[in-house]
Amino acid sequence: MAGRAHPGVDAYLAQLPAWQRSICEQLREMIWATDPDIEETIKRTVQPYFVLDGNVCALLATKDHVNLFLYDPTVRDPHGVINQGHGNATGRAIQIYEHDEIDRDAVIGILTEIVAHNRQGGWRRLSRP
Repeated sequence: MAGRAHPGVDAYLAQLPAWQRSICEQLREMIWATDPDIEETIKRTVQPYFVLDGNVCALLATKDHVNLFLYDPTVRDPHGVINQGHGNATGRAIQIYEHDEIDRDAVIGILTEIVAHNRQGGWRRLSRP
């Protein structure tokens, strides 16, 4: 992991409680497994973003869960793991609580579709008639 890690993302994860850090580290590994060209960065001062030809996703730890923000409102969710932001114009999210199991295949499938859309110009471009 270290070769792709952004120091700001490492710092963000280091300050989290152990259970949130574990969730974020699992998600980070899934994001990296999705595509070798996904890069980490920090936006909005401290928030970890993962980008490839545009935003793919972002992490945000809250008081009682971790959000994986998905920056593509058109992405399919055949496994029903997206549980926040339905109807949102620019993206949705997967909220993960302390004892939740993460469906690795579902998350990687969603991220793979977002990357494919980004490489084709992004969901906004693809959504135009």
